[in-house]
Amino acid sequence: MQKLSSMEEFNTMRNSGKHIFMFSADWCPDCRVIEPVLPEIEENHSQYTFVYVDRDEFIDLCADLSIFGIPSFVAFEDGKELGRFVSKDRKSKEQIEEFIQGL
Repeated sequence: MQKLSSMEEFNTMRNSGKHIFMFSADWCPDCRVIEPVLPEIEENHSQYTFVYVDRDEFIDLCADLSIFGIPSFVAFEDGKELGRFVSKDRKSKEQIEEFIQGL
């Protein structure tokens, strides 16, 4: 999974192609729980580019997108938000797959 490096990169990705941004942080235990299944989720949904967004590095972006809990996922295609799976709750592989399939 690629890691977001700048707001410019976010804006470019959001506005071009199909991306799922995963908001996370190194210190987040619920984020660590889903880490082992993320490669399989990415492989199953290769029509999307998955991007890791460090909540602490991009706190203003999180506020702009109303991301107040992690891990959270927001999907965009060509500038349009397709959907969001945003909460402070732990997420299972099945819940993440269901979210993506519902986009």
